[in-house]
Amino acid sequence: MTEHGPVELVHLADKENSVIVRVVGATSVGLSGGGCLIAEIVVASEFANGRLAEVYLLSDDLDDWAEALDLLAAGRPVSWMDDGRNPEIRIELKGPYISQGETLNAVEVEVRDASVSLTSVRVLVRLPDDWVDAHRRRLEQVHMAWPLGAR
Repeated sequence: MTEHGPVELVHLADKENSVIVRVVGATSVGLSGGGCLIAEIVVASEFANGRLAEVYLLSDDLDDWAEALDLLAAGRPVSWMDDGRNPEIRIELKGPYISQGETLNAVEVEVRDASVSLTSVRVLVRLPDDWVDAHRRRLEQVHMAWPLGAR
C-alpha cells in the first residue's frame, strides 16, 4: 500500500445514482509480474447498492481509461475493463436531460461482474458538461499519486 489516501478515478454521480471507481492503494506484486493499483467499485442508487473490493488495475487499464475518455468526449459509447479480469464498466451517452431548467448530460452506466458474482447493475446518471475533462484530471491525480500509473 501507499501513504496516499484513496483517489476517485471515476466519479459519475448525481443526486440519485452513482458509480465510483476509487483507487485505495498499490501493491508491488501484480498480475503481470509488476505492480498494480488496488481499487474498489461502488454503485449506489435508490434501488440497488453494491461494492466490489480488490479490483486490480494495471497500467494498461489506466491507458484504456484515457482512450475511453477520448471516445466519450466524441460522443461514442465505451466498454472499459472488458478483458474478463475485472468487472466491466460500460458507459453510453443518453443525450441531454433537462432538470429544473438546467440542461445536463445523461449517461447510462452498467457495471457487469461476469467472472465472480454474475451480477450487473445499470444506472442513469446526469452530469455537467465538463465531466469528461474532470475525469481526465482525476486520471492525472492517480498518475501523480502512484508511480505505477505514470506514463
